[in-house]
Amino acid sequence: MLTEERQQYILNTIRFKGIIKIKDICSETNCSESTARRDLQQLEEQGELLRVHGGAKYMNSLQEEPAMNDKVSRNVNAKDHIAQQAVANIQIDDVIYLDAGTSTLAMIHHLNPSYNLRVVTNGVVHASALADMGIQTYLLGGNLKGTTKAVIGPEAVKSLEEYRFNKVFLGINGVHPKFGLTTPDPDEAVVKKTAILQSEESFILADNTKFDHVSFARVGDLSSATIITDQLTPSVAEQYQPLTTIQEVQS
Repeated sequence: MLTEERQQYILNTIRFKGIIKIKDICSETNCSESTARRDLQQLEEQGELLRVHGGAKYMNSLQEEPAMNDKVSRNVNAKDHIAQQAVANIQIDDVIYLDAGTSTLAMIHHLNPSYNLRVVTNGVVHASALADMGIQTYLLGGNLKGTTKAVIGPEAVKSLEEYRFNKVFLGINGVHPKFGLTTPDPDEAVVKKTAILQSEESFILADNTKFDHVSFARVGDLSSATIITDQLTPSVAEQYQPLTTIQEVQS
């Protein structure tokens, strides 16, 4: 395979999955580890990706916010496993909050309608799916954001301040040991932050591609929520686990 073809495969994979491993590059393109590492180095120098231990991940900008339709097709298996672990934390009669992320959307079909749950959400798609399952659902009012289908703004925050939750489940764009939990949109960050303040327990659903990423607006410290994720490498686990509680699932 030509260098250009191999590097295009790397870019296509990383844009779809968010991360790629050197062993997968070698097996899929029939190249050596040294060749794969050289490709990753060249692509990093071009600003196309960020090298990490054992591979590379997508290079995102501080303000980048993928649309709901784009995000829903990324890391589907990992999100489903994370969603199942998240649902395992829910008990009968809980009042919970689900924000408008695709990871939280994956939780809904795992919920048990017989648990007598009361669910508040700022996700229009989430509210529709919950209602279809016969789960008591409250949709926040406010400004509807076209890309993520999230309801945000002062009205949404004011509504949240009137509620109390047993558990809150949030998606996130960036998890970083220094900069904490971040998301591109300041208005969405305020909604997430308010939800955390109104809950007894808070959970962040973040697949492994979200670690070491930083976005524009800060949501909170790593210690403000339990992080549910998949396949942490030993080096990443060692770096993050002293700062937060992590529930790890294997996908």
